[in-house]
Amino acid sequence: MDKKQKQRLIPYALQQKLPELVLKNAGVVDVFSKRVRKADVAIQDGVIVGVGDCRGREERDLGGAFVAPGFIDSHVHIESSMVSPPLFAEKILAHGTTAVVADPHEIVNVAGEAGMEYMLSQTENAGVRFYFMLPSCVPISSIEHNGAAFGADRMKKFRGHPRVLGLGEVMDCPGVLRGDGGLLEKIGLMEGGVIDGHAPAVRGRELQAYRLAGVQTDHECTDYAQALERIEDGFIVQVREGSAARNLDAILSGALKDGLDCGRFVFCTDDLHLDDVVHRGHIDYILRRAAALGMDPVQAVRCATLNAAQLYGLSGLGAVAPGYRADLVVLDNLRDFGVLQVFLDGKAWDGTVARSAALPNARLTESVHVPPLSADRLACRCGEKFPVIQVVPGEILTKRVDMPLPGEGGVFVPGDDLLKVAVVQRHDGSGRLAVGAVKGFGLKSGAVASTVAHDSHNLIAIGDNDRDILCAVGELRRCQGGYTVCSGGRVLETLPLPVAGLFTDDASLDVAERQKEISGLCHRMGVPENIDPFQNLSFLSLTVIPEIRITDSGIFDVIKNKFL
Repeated sequence: MDKKQKQRLIPYALQQKLPELVLKNAGVVDVFSKRVRKADVAIQDGVIVGVGDCRGREERDLGGAFVAPGFIDSHVHIESSMVSPPLFAEKILAHGTTAVVADPHEIVNVAGEAGMEYMLSQTENAGVRFYFMLPSCVPISSIEHNGAAFGADRMKKFRGHPRVLGLGEVMDCPGVLRGDGGLLEKIGLMEGGVIDGHAPAVRGRELQAYRLAGVQTDHECTDYAQALERIEDGFIVQVREGSAARNLDAILSGALKDGLDCGRFVFCTDDLHLDDVVHRGHIDYILRRAAALGMDPVQAVRCATLNAAQLYGLSGLGAVAPGYRADLVVLDNLRDFGVLQVFLDGKAWDGTVARSAALPNARLTESVHVPPLSADRLACRCGEKFPVIQVVPGEILTKRVDMPLPGEGGVFVPGDDLLKVAVVQRHDGSGRLAVGAVKGFGLKSGAVASTVAHDSHNLIAIGDNDRDILCAVGELRRCQGGYTVCSGGRVLETLPLPVAGLFTDDASLDVAERQKEISGLCHRMGVPENIDPFQNLSFLSLTVIPEIRITDSGIFDVIKNKFL
């Protein structure tokens, strides 16, 4: 706020002038004192100018409803919602989220600088305050084959953007521990901002070395012991509750039992599908769960607001107090956190979001370059001890199981809960691919495929026969990306995601409903209810999540950091 703004607003704070709007009879959630106080909230020019006994030109009686700061998602990949940023904003605003800190490494892995520019342009006036971290690992490591490189030299043009806050999750933890010059250059380039982390299962001296390198946060804690160690080492813990990775209960229940002060916790969703936003909620859902676990609701709100704002230097956000922006959420109670109304810059949100007129260019809409494949390309040799990927229900972690594969003539034939998985490089038309085996996915009489496959976003397919796998690959080539389910050599259902093969900008497409339908189809075909079929499929190629993954280069042991 500059001098002129302060000079203009001080008379309203002194009640020498009547502010344009006062929210009367509110239960103000005070994240500083960690109490709820009965007060009015006065607003002028999008800024809170008073909290207490206030008068205004327009007064709205809230009848005792609660007023909290707008919620902040401290780490999210918008692309995982499968809709463009304005469509995403429309959905999360309904749940009280008014700001997000996004890492666009999904689209940047596909399209490089063009992807970063697209995300910035699409979020300029999209209702929600969109802030970005510059993707740190594009490609995620030297073993990956993605669509673009995004090194320190290409980051420099974005570094000074007012909505760029720092460096996105540093996923190549082994590279940091080796003292990789390129990674340390990126960290150095963005020092002064926040350096986000990604350190699943990293403990002890290695975790401390990772912190020493400059990394400040981590959202990969799966239990309280990991969260506590990170807090003791000086990290901020981003407590995650996404679609596939749900760690909130394990972390918070442990913290509450231990009596830990939660001042080093912020909340995030990381990867959250739109149907979960629509049917379950966003940060409001996390608040409900936190309260149900026994967390003080005002402390929970602080984790969802002020803690995140202070972490990322979002001055003026995160509190209901004089001088803060009037991004507010009106709640029915602090148990269910039902959202009654949302205010953006002091204006009641009308349920719509402005969309950019700019359309994605061909670099983004023509991103699936896969040649026709024959069945012999999918052959997988059997072995007495083949490294099988075991899916873990409710998690994106996997387990390595060495076991013999069923087969004929020395070639793997799916059966006995073992499915074939194939990853095809989709960025340069080379047709490079690798084949492996997955246990626990449950699909029968068909195949599913996706061009959402973290983080290089190659085409990944899983099925119990080659015919349907090839059918699924061909369908995603045709529609230029998305999800598909095939059976009997024909396409049963497709959710097209033509922007970078990751999301759609078609407002007429009910993505949440279509996703629910296509996931339901997978469950009817045998995928267990406690497995999100496409979310779990999309993480089978992510080589920074333990224990075992598959890429277009082969089967990768994350623990041993090598291909098998």
